[in-house]
Parts: sequence; structure tokens; C-alpha cells
Amino acid sequence: MLAHFGHHLVAALLIPLLPFIRDDFVLDYTQAGWLVSAFTLSYGISQLPAGWLADRIGSRIVLTIGISGVALSGLLVGLSPTYVMMILFLVLLGATGGGYHPSAAPLVTASVEPKNRGSALGLHQIGGSASFFLAPLIAVAIAAALGWRGSFITLAIPTIVFGIVFYVMLGRRGYSKKFKHPTSQSHTETPPIPGRLRHLVTLIILGIAIQSFILSIASFIPLFIVDHFGVSEEAAAALLALFYATGLLSGPLGGYLSDHLGKVPVILVSSLAAGPIIYLLNLTPYGWGISAVLIILGMAMHMSMPVVEAYIVSQTSERNRSTMLGIYYTGSRGGSGALAPLLGYLIDRFGFYTSFTAVGATLLAVTLGCSIFLWGSRD
Repeated sequence: MLAHFGHHLVAALLIPLLPFIRDDFVLDYTQAGWLVSAFTLSYGISQLPAGWLADRIGSRIVLTIGISGVALSGLLVGLSPTYVMMILFLVLLGATGGGYHPSAAPLVTASVEPKNRGSALGLHQIGGSASFFLAPLIAVAIAAALGWRGSFITLAIPTIVFGIVFYVMLGRRGYSKKFKHPTSQSHTETPPIPGRLRHLVTLIILGIAIQSFILSIASFIPLFIVDHFGVSEEAAAALLALFYATGLLSGPLGGYLSDHLGKVPVILVSSLAAGPIIYLLNLTPYGWGISAVLIILGMAMHMSMPVVEAYIVSQTSERNRSTMLGIYYTGSRGGSGALAPLLGYLIDRFGFYTSFTAVGATLLAVTLGCSIFLWGSRD
């Protein structure tokens, strides 16, 4: 959880600071979307080669780059003098972070019994959710005193140090090169049943869809709240923090429910709820209304995360798990990166109402299509 917190802390600063960055560089929504895309697209694309690399050299080095390397790149983002330079450093930020998730998930699942994988991954998610919850609050507070650059610089330096300490800790606990956790040796795992490839592919597609669409929407939440409701950047950051705070409970809850009720039902319910909730962003008033919608939307996204990870781990061989997880993360993180500038263009042309409606309807259609292939399946 601590490693997950450190991995996301600096990268989580970008979205809550977008209103400050937008005003500094005088950007429209499309250009702001390209900033998000520069990070998320490179972050997604790097997941696949990083996952392949982790399967071959082990997770220790890849995980450390996913913490200290990300923080060092974030430091450069804070020092970037121009919009173009910032895009280049955000690409570097994404590239250095791509190996964390494909490396961490197999280590987490190897440390527990197979029946508790969803719960363990849900607990691991608390670290990332805590990072995204605290980052908007901390970032805006620092930005008010030191500017948005000060937020990146101030939080990057201690994170670099933590990554180095984490590397030493992994070495002392035996996580060197291709480490296999001792407890994983005693687990009796049921090999994937032949014929389940269709379910695996379908569930990965659905997992990619819900993450990509919701994360692309989340990229514009601060700008939407500031421009649509006419409130301050601090208020927008607080609502964004509320959206991510749901992961502190819904991530472990999703993992627990998937262990006891089945993974497919949990992911289907989360996905079916997400589309209509995105549409409701257009209709709810500021205050309790928008807060409730963001809470439900955040729960739908965070509940699905450990479920998809646990499903992939349970349906793939140990030697290929990081690679398969890399494919999923490439699609889910890279997908949101590809959608962000497109969504920004739609907002510039047609406004928030039409754009959010289109995203919600598309996600609902994808979910209904995938449910046909997953119908009757639990795990």
C-alpha cells in the first residue's frame, strides 16, 4: 500500500492542477486534454513492455523505477518552462511509471491464498486511492502558496527518497530478480479451464472500457466544476478528492465481493451503473447532487479495478501474468490517454452536456455487448 501510494502521488497532481496550468499557459480544453494524454497514453503504452520485462528480470528494479523514476520525471514537469517541454516530461513521467502495476499485482497475489486474491488486491488499491484522494488537497494548498510548479517539486523530492528506501527493503526481504514468494509454493492453483479464453478477452475489454471512459471523464472534472458551476479551484479539487476517496472503501469491497460472489457479476454491475451516472453529471446541481454522482461514479470505477486484476491472475499462468496484466493496463490507462484530447475537442465544439452524454451512452453500449458473452459466468 505504501509503494502504491508513492507510485501515484506525483502523477496524481496533474489533473487537480489543470486549472492552474491552463491559466498559466492559456490553454483551451483540447490543449488541456493533450497534457493528460501525454502522461496517460505513454503510461498505458509502457505497461506492456514493462510487464514483459518484469516477467524476465523480476519486479524489484521495475517497481523502484515506478516510484523514484516517476518522482524524478515529476520534478522535471515542475521545472518545465513551456507547454511543449511539459508535454515531453509528462511522456517521460508515464514511461517510467508503466512497470509498477504489472509487477505489483503478481507479488500481491503470490502472498495470499488464491481464494483471497480479490481482497488482497483491494487492500493494495487503498494506497493508490489514498494518493489520489490526498493529492488534490495537498497540491492546491501548495499551489496557493508556491504555484503549481511548487506542488510538483515539493512532493517529488521525498518520493524519490522513498523509492530508494523501498528498493533496499525489497532486497532485504528477498525480492531480488525473479523472486517467487514462499507462500505461493504451497498454494494449489486450479489451472485455467479450456474454453475460457473468450471470457478472459471479453472481461479484459470490459475492464479497459470502464477504466478508460471514467478516467477520461475524471480528467476534466476540475475544469468542468470550475467552468460549469463557477466555483474556485479549491472547491473543484475537493470534489475530485471526493471522487478518488471512494477507492479507500470500494476497492477492498469490490475485491471482497468478487471472492465471495464471483468476479463477473461485480464487474457487470459496476459497468452497468457507470454509463447512466456519467450522464447524470449534466443534470445534478452543485453541492450534494454533484457530490453524490461523483461518489457513485468513483465507486463503480474503483470496485472494478481489483476484480479485473484478480480475474486475469486466476486465468493466466504464473510466468505470463505480468505480461497479461500489462496488456490490460496498456488498454485501460492508454485508452483514457487516447480519449482525453478527443473528449476535450468534443467539449470545445459541443459543450459538456453532449460530450458526457456520448461517453455515458458508449460505455453502456459496450457493457451490454460484453454482457452477452459473459452471461452465466461467475469467475
